[in-house]
Amino acid sequence: MIGWVIINLSVAAKAFQLKDSLSLSMILYQIFCLLYVMDYFWYEEYMTSTWDIIAENLGFMLVFGDLVWIPFTFSIQGWWLLTHKPDLTKAAAILDVLIFIIGYRVFRGSNKQKHIFKKDPTARIWGEPPKVIGGKLLASGYWGISRHCNYLGDLLLAFSFSLPCGASSFVPYFYPMYLLLLLLWRERRDEAKCREKYKEDWELPASRVFEEFSSLWALFSRLWGSNLDNSQWRLKCACKCCLLSILGSRCPMT
Repeated sequence: MIGWVIINLSVAAKAFQLKDSLSLSMILYQIFCLLYVMDYFWYEEYMTSTWDIIAENLGFMLVFGDLVWIPFTFSIQGWWLLTHKPDLTKAAAILDVLIFIIGYRVFRGSNKQKHIFKKDPTARIWGEPPKVIGGKLLASGYWGISRHCNYLGDLLLAFSFSLPCGASSFVPYFYPMYLLLLLLWRERRDEAKCREKYKEDWELPASRVFEEFSSLWALFSRLWGSNLDNSQWRLKCACKCCLLSILGSRCPMT
């Protein structure tokens, strides 16, 4: 993480040397990344309850990832902005800031709730006593909405780092696309491990998510309309499955 900051600051210094100023895109990218890394070290204790520490063994993947992959690939947006100047409007900049704030709130809030619950299962969440399934599974706060709200928040943050680069190239979006694939793979591993550990209790949060989702989907269906041809019906079903996957529930076959 420190290497990532050093490379970003070097890129910013080079951009200022070349142009005597920093573009709005470069400023947003630098601020977002710096805040993200500062948050990481401020809440470093919370890392002890994450998948990286609990499930990943110390080996090539973690060592190479921390020392090489993170600093040299997560800074691609900065390198790209050195030679490109996207036309970032004020409206787009404001939208990007909102995405960053929402992503940060979800990412940090969900991880904080999980960590506090593991330290003190009786600690109040959002001002209320925590709801627990099977004595171990937290079903309050963000974790009462989705199994992986922290993944969603992390993805929103990743996209906020790349959005200042505009949409003229896929290169600046390497980080969020890589993170999406990584989290999908991690979610499958986490799902299998938790299903084995918690048995039938693991299915209860999914049913709770589905029940809460059903009312929202009913409203969406009424807005969409009922007279659908075959292709529209398939699109509707695909949207439903994608939404349920994000929320952490199984996609029903009916």
